[in-house]
Amino acid sequence: MIVAVVQIPMPRRPREAAIAAQTKSAPTFRALADKGLLRKDFLNGEAGGGGVYYWTSREAAEAWYTPAWRAKAKETFGAEPIITYYETYVTVDNIKGETIVREHD
Repeated sequence: MIVAVVQIPMPRRPREAAIAAQTKSAPTFRALADKGLLRKDFLNGEAGGGGVYYWTSREAAEAWYTPAWRAKAKETFGAEPIITYYETYVTVDNIKGETIVREHD
């Protein structure tokens, strides 16, 4: 599994504005389930906005973060997104009460 952290340097949004914008865009990301997106957590903080994306593979992630996607993000938010990729092998899930170790991607 690949985790992509997308950071967009922009002013912090008020909570209600962030929730409204994020829930409005949620269907876009729900539609990516068959493209390899497992989960997305939206971010809103002092460093800006963005998301933590959980993908089935780096290839799936890179297929989403195209030059056209970057251009649209820059136009929408006024800043170039910064994407950092991480491989993840072990997940601690306290909700389910388990530790998941991935043997293979």
